[in-house]
Amino acid sequence: MSGSDDLRRRTVLRGAALTPVAGLALTGCAGAEDDRDSSSGTPQPGTALGPESDVPAGGSKVFDQQKVVVSRTEDGALKAWSTVCTHAGCVMTQLEGTTITCGCHGSRFDAANGQVLNPPATVPLTEVPVKVENGKIVTAEAS
Repeated sequence: MSGSDDLRRRTVLRGAALTPVAGLALTGCAGAEDDRDSSSGTPQPGTALGPESDVPAGGSKVFDQQKVVVSRTEDGALKAWSTVCTHAGCVMTQLEGTTITCGCHGSRFDAANGQVLNPPATVPLTEVPVKVENGKIVTAEAS
């Protein structure tokens, strides 16, 4: 191998070694905010998400600002989950049907039950208790 080939190889390897560090800086911003519970990253009780009518029976809706996905069962019950991926803390917004996908590493979760559908995540999403008040979905106290 010539000297210039060796130099190019070292430059590529050095860049590859630094790439994960840059990724950590991006996921580090997914931490707690003033209206979120710092232990779980979920919105504090009483946080309004949106109109109940936004979530169809058998469907799901992401509330981006609050980092919550809400699903409605066929019988009308609402279930909600944090959209903070349990693998690396990235916030998920890609929803297709009731499958929410993490854009960082490809983990997929069932928004109806919070379970992992596709790794690298291995831990289910954090449940967010919700209730309906005056036609609006609001986070509730854990029971």
